[in-house]
This record gives sequence, C-alpha cells and structure tokens, in this order.
Amino acid sequence: MKIAIVGTGYVGLVTGTCFAEVGLDVTCIDVDKEKIERLNKGIAPIYEPGLDEMVVKNHNLGRLLFDTNLTSCLDDVEVVFIAVGTPPDEDGSADLKYVLDVARTIGANMNHYVLIVTKSTVPVGTAKKVSRAVQDELDKRGVDIAFDIASNPEFLKEGAAIRDFMYPERVVLGVESEKAENILRRLYRPFLLNNFPVIFMDIASAEMTKYAANAMLATRISFMNDIANLCDIMGADVNMVRKGMGSDSRIGSKFLYAGCGYGGSCFPKDVKALVTIAKEHGYAMQVIEAVEAVNERQKSILFRKMLQYYNGDLKDKTVAIWGLSFKPETDDMREAPSLAIIKQLVDAGVTVRVYDPVAINEAKRIIDSPVVYCQDKYEAAIDADALMLVTEWTEFRIPSWAVIKKTMRHPLVIDGRNIYEKSELVENGLEYIGIGR
Repeated sequence: MKIAIVGTGYVGLVTGTCFAEVGLDVTCIDVDKEKIERLNKGIAPIYEPGLDEMVVKNHNLGRLLFDTNLTSCLDDVEVVFIAVGTPPDEDGSADLKYVLDVARTIGANMNHYVLIVTKSTVPVGTAKKVSRAVQDELDKRGVDIAFDIASNPEFLKEGAAIRDFMYPERVVLGVESEKAENILRRLYRPFLLNNFPVIFMDIASAEMTKYAANAMLATRISFMNDIANLCDIMGADVNMVRKGMGSDSRIGSKFLYAGCGYGGSCFPKDVKALVTIAKEHGYAMQVIEAVEAVNERQKSILFRKMLQYYNGDLKDKTVAIWGLSFKPETDDMREAPSLAIIKQLVDAGVTVRVYDPVAINEAKRIIDSPVVYCQDKYEAAIDADALMLVTEWTEFRIPSWAVIKKTMRHPLVIDGRNIYEKSELVENGLEYIGIGR
C-alpha cells in the first residue's frame, strides 16, 4: 500500500517513518523546502530518540520518500494523512487553515478514490469541513470522484514517540463507511496481528477522544499541583500523598507528579481549544477552565518560592536553570515552564544562567531575554544564588553536590520536579526547597 503524509513535524514524520518501518511505501510532504532537503540527506528536523536512524534506514530502502509537492504523488497513493499544525488562534480555538488547505489541494488534483485521514488534532466537526472543502474543489472541476474522510488522532509522547507508535496502547479510528474501515484495517494490520487494541468508532467520537484524553491528563497534573500547594501550607509531603493516592487501583499513579506546570505542543493548546469549543456551543467547561488557570499560576511557583526565600529582594541575584525543554528527551520548548520562569526572573533584574542537554539551540531561537547559555550543568551553577531544576533530564538526577556547593555563591536548590531527597542535599551543605514538601 502506498500512502502520503502531509506535514513533517513530530506527528507526521514519526507516523510516516513508522509506517515505512512496517513495510508501507510512504511519501512525506512538506512545503518547507529546506526541511525536505535536509530529510533527503537523512537529517531529521526534530529531536526524537531513534528517529534519525529509522529515517535513514527506510529512506535508503526506498520506502520513505520526501517531497514538497503533494500533487506529484496523489495518483499513486490510496491514503493521505493530514498531519499539519493546528496552532491556537487568539481566542484559543484551533486554526484549521493548514488542514483545509491540504483538503482543497487534494480535491483540486485527485483523479481516483482517496481516503483522507485527519491525524492533526482537530475540533469535533472538522471532518465535515474537510469533506466540504474537498467536494467544493471537485465541483469546481465538474468531476464526480468518490472519497472518504476518517479520523486517526495521535497519542504520541515526545521523547517516546516511536515506541508509542510501534507499540501503541490503542489506535483510535473514526470512520463513516465500510470501505474506509477496510482500508484502515489493512493499513493497521501489523498492529492487529500483535493484538494492540485498534478501536473503530464514529468520526466525531474519535475527534473528541483526543481532546478528552489530553484534558484528563492535564487535569491530573493541575490537580496534584493544587494539592502540592496546599501541602506546602499544611506541612504535608505531596510525594507521600501521591503514593497513597496512586496505590488506589481506581486512581493509579500516572500523571500524579507535582511540579512547576505542564507545557508542550499538546496539553496547553488542546485544553484551550476544548474550552473554546464548548463556549462556541454555549457550554462552560468549568473543570477544564480551572485546569488551565492552575497551570498558568504554577508556572510562577519557583519564582515565588525564591522571592519568598530572599524576602522579596532579588537585586543582584544570579539563578542557574537546569532544563529548558517542556519535558526530557525533546528539544520542544512550546509553552515550556522555563520560558515563564526566565521572563519572571529577568523582569526582576536577576542574572539567569541556563543549561539543557538538547534544547539550547531552540532556546537561542525563541528566548528574547538576556540569558547566559552554558555548556554543562556545573558551568550554569557558577556564582548562582539559587539553582532551579525545571526539566528532569536524566543527567540532572545524581549531580556532584560537593561540586555544586563549591561552585554556587549561595547553596540553594529549588527542585521544580521533586526529584531530589532533601536529606541528601542537607548532608552536603545545601538548602532544599521542593514543591509540596
């Protein structure tokens, strides 16, 4: 089977590469010529563990092609996945401009039946808009060519995207015809053979499933951050509370870690979009609105803790920040807590020294504030009055506290992910502040 994937971001490139890995002939399309040129040289535009090697392997085997022109491959493919970006508009709604542009391109150039699958995260009802856009172009041409629309939301975690695709917890497929279902069953046959759950449903439910899943995970994070803040006030330890809660089989332990807020390309955008979708239909998502509000407030928790520690006077202070990406194993800094923290510190006149194992180049591209970029974690800590752990990269787990103590001007560690044991730091002559501890 030959398929096309439009969009070579996290979702599109991982999807196309993994489909090629299981034997399909895949053409990945992107309007960014420079990106396509780099991909044809085996250089992935994103950092994702294991992706570079898989791209090179399948490209060399001829199963994975890259092009800027969708129309050049439309006559050869049976399925087109739309995996372009859906950035938030000013009102928080998902911008469907790029999705509908692809739909119009397909309608204007298709010459045989095509199954069009939305892989991008889109609001409920988008499939109907895509179908209408395709049909409008066919009508302009005066041709009658059958096509189907389907929804296949992605559930890939950045940093583990390849594993998530190859060994999925579930594959959700929204269809409206038997023909579309049969094609997708063939497409996902390798996963059916391995007994991974492939769940078919109507398109609207598939579209909603993606938003509902991300909103639930975001809710758990904000809930625990709220609990952690109360633990700080009441003298409880949120880590103990988490263990007690997580042992309940009805709750489980995943996504119950307190911290300095969530970020990334999915949770912030999807939570906002879900709230906006509801408002457009006259309904208030009160829980989800609170989730977003708690998260925005949580992004200032490390700054507020430092401000309290220094009695409101941060003049001439220096802060070391470990970790810039919104989570480990990615260079993605979209909505990262580090961005809010850096701005708060710089606005308060603090000198900020930063280090991240992967995201330094991305940081230099998007951070306007004057910060000092460092080569390693120890350099970042030089003459610092506080060290803030923001992203829990593996290399930050067991640093030499003796070196940190000797390097810093004032040995204060503010743990934004609760990965350190206070007793160990105290034994090494450092002061420790966690979240909810």
